[in-house]
Amino acid sequence: MKNMTRFWFAMILLLAVPTVSVADEEGAASYYADSLQGNATASGEPYDRDAMTAAHRSLAFGTKVRVTNLDNGKSVVVRINDRGPHVKSRIIDLSGVAAEKLGMLDAGEATVRIEIVN
Repeated sequence: MKNMTRFWFAMILLLAVPTVSVADEEGAASYYADSLQGNATASGEPYDRDAMTAAHRSLAFGTKVRVTNLDNGKSVVVRINDRGPHVKSRIIDLSGVAAEKLGMLDAGEATVRIEIVN
């Protein structure tokens, strides 16, 4: 009986505690240098500057996210295929073409919102 009480108590705690989601996350984005073209990503596929891909610290490989540049309103959908960014102040690293479509090539960094779309 004690074990069942503990079980239900634990279940109530798990359900009552709000979960933290990265479904909506805001912060700095950067993009891969062109010199990384062809290098292996953490998922094993080669980096392709012209693919709509990105690196995120915790989202599963294959997750699609909408990235919106908060400075100009432009947005793209990218697929997570790598780990990073390795700079703590950033939340996502984008492929070159994704950064270009977001209008952030000249600045090198942009404030973005990321939202899971799949």
